[in-house]
Amino acid sequence: MTSQDELRIFQRIAQAIERLGPEPEGKIDIKSANAYTWDPERKDLIPVAQTHSIDMKLLIGVEDVASTLLANTLQFAKGYSANNVLLWGARGMGKSSIVKSVHAHINKLIPNGLVLIEIHREDIRTMPQLMNILRGWVIRRFIIFCDDLSFDENDSAYKSLKAVLEGGIEGRPDHVLFYATSNRRHLMPRDMIENERSTAINPGEAVEEKVSLSDRFGLWLGFHSCSQDTYLAMVENYARYYKLDIAPQQLREDALMWSQTRGNRSGRVAWQFIQDTAGKMGKRV
Repeated sequence: MTSQDELRIFQRIAQAIERLGPEPEGKIDIKSANAYTWDPERKDLIPVAQTHSIDMKLLIGVEDVASTLLANTLQFAKGYSANNVLLWGARGMGKSSIVKSVHAHINKLIPNGLVLIEIHREDIRTMPQLMNILRGWVIRRFIIFCDDLSFDENDSAYKSLKAVLEGGIEGRPDHVLFYATSNRRHLMPRDMIENERSTAINPGEAVEEKVSLSDRFGLWLGFHSCSQDTYLAMVENYARYYKLDIAPQQLREDALMWSQTRGNRSGRVAWQFIQDTAGKMGKRV
């Protein structure tokens, strides 16, 4: 059986379940979109008509992590076991872009096969409420996504997240995963962890609860600052994809000058340069 045959089978199964599955009572219509934002005050999911995502062909310099995330997410969309994921590391290297691109890519392979729900960092305390709502929607599969997640001193919201990742007494629903991006590998500032360790009677136990939060993610995907060659490869790939008519040498010189004015090289800087260049040429990307 080919992969295409397998995908067609999963599509038919998903459509059959959607027709037969009971719907929970309430105002939320989880069939109306493939992406939502969580509104904790209204205890509601707000549909996102169109998510901003880039073609996976444009993910230069992060191909390995993108491939790993795609494989994990595709397993989940097909109904198999998969892991919660923490994407951590350098700013501007495409952590959130990869999540949205993988989501869009999978829904092309399996129409309506995956729902992305964005929850804001400050609403993490309400994760258990959101999880309880999703427990009843077994006809779809969900990824709860938090961008730029981190916790500061005296912030106890991480306990709510730990309870969700651990599953508590009920266990995490099989049709729900949690993906997060962060600049911190352990989601806590290093000086906070070191302060806890230095002032505690039992240093190991004092910080274990906070540091071990990241251990609840089955997959850690690291993102690192890119080299000049990788940065230029990103720029050239964007220019080729969007058919920008500019001489290669001029493109490279302009891209390097742009990165110098920003004091940084990253996927975000490359994309901002392409937007500026396309705009000056009277084009939209």
